[in-house]
Amino acid sequence: MDAKVSGSLNALDATAIVRKIAAGETTCEAVTRDCLVRIAERDGVVKAWVNFDPELALAQARALDHATHRGPLHGVPIGVKDIIDTFDMPTEFNSPIYKGHRPPSDAACVALLRRAGAVILGKTATCEFAGMAPAETTNPHNVANTPGGSSSGSAAAVADHMVPAALGTQTGGSVLRPSSYCGIFGFKPTYNSFNKQGVKPAAESIDTIGWLARSLDDIALLTAVLRMQAPQPLPTMSSAPRIGLTRTEMWDDAQPETKAAVDGAAAALAKAGATVREVKLPEPFTGLRKIARETINFYERAACMAYEWDHHRAALSPQMRRYIENGLKTSREDYVAGWHRIEQCRALLPTVFDGLDVLLAPCAPGEAPKGLASTGDGTMQAIWTALHTPSLTLPTHRGPTNLPVGIQLVGQRYDDDRLLACARWVWQKVGAPDMIGYRA
Repeated sequence: MDAKVSGSLNALDATAIVRKIAAGETTCEAVTRDCLVRIAERDGVVKAWVNFDPELALAQARALDHATHRGPLHGVPIGVKDIIDTFDMPTEFNSPIYKGHRPPSDAACVALLRRAGAVILGKTATCEFAGMAPAETTNPHNVANTPGGSSSGSAAAVADHMVPAALGTQTGGSVLRPSSYCGIFGFKPTYNSFNKQGVKPAAESIDTIGWLARSLDDIALLTAVLRMQAPQPLPTMSSAPRIGLTRTEMWDDAQPETKAAVDGAAAALAKAGATVREVKLPEPFTGLRKIARETINFYERAACMAYEWDHHRAALSPQMRRYIENGLKTSREDYVAGWHRIEQCRALLPTVFDGLDVLLAPCAPGEAPKGLASTGDGTMQAIWTALHTPSLTLPTHRGPTNLPVGIQLVGQRYDDDRLLACARWVWQKVGAPDMIGYRA
């Protein structure tokens, strides 16, 4: 069954669901039931969900249908990456160490979603501790390919029309990469825009909660809820944006489809009226991806996994053990030097963005790789994550085997709303509506 063609409620985005429920055209329970039907049909193959209880989801929806208060997400089903605490279902981090683990409370982001009227549909699959060892999740466009990670289940569930939106986290590229691979929107806001209480850390100095969704309107709506703001319409640009084409030092690692997507988008945007100029990042940015992905990430991961390393080492995957070993070998001096370099590059960001609204950059090396043993290369997003800048995947292109290929837009720190406004303009000019979600 093709969810979009069938017209089922599970194919709607969150904004449309809110509107239909408010107008009395449907109910919270009906929306949740259609999501559950889709999950029952497809999750045996996609494997996006863990710790999933249909009756608990329906009970939440029925309670909302009888509630007098209506929040901005009233009746919207949401998926939650399984490193984020929920009081009413287990949080297991894809690790046998935490099998059946029941947190006493919701993470702050989940509590804010419930306050806004969301239905917490279930927990989505993740790599072990949002690290390297992948989940069993497959790419809905081709189940022989990875969906990306570590927000694997969130990306696959949204792309497959099982849920309109889901929470993910990004320490390197764990929101934007799976969004690119699965053909949906991924948004990583400015660092610490969303409160991280109740989220298992990987590298706390760069860990960021983000959104995976099927529309930019939803990104704006969901972002407002987690920023504890009244939702507003998606921002718009008063004039054509000024865009910096930034190929970065990873350009030689990009496959032809990614190069074509970035260069093609730049040409199309210039033709549509945007100011597009090429930007070469200053010399201190060279090598920043290695510092972000290895020095900072390894060192902080070794610290946050100290308990598991000391008491449950044998239960950790070989990938995680190597990760922690690398962190234990990283000196404090190298770690501090890494942060000095990152701070130097942050100080240069105003120069990089001078006269520009956003940067256009490659998002992932290419299409989703074949096989499920790896979730792909996240280095193309890693520098922006370490720099704390907001960034967003737009699902604009397809590759040689017809799998999605996204482009990445990057904004200046704390300029998230301008990034979203530019993304809307860009999407209107180079968007590919047929890309959004899966065709069964």
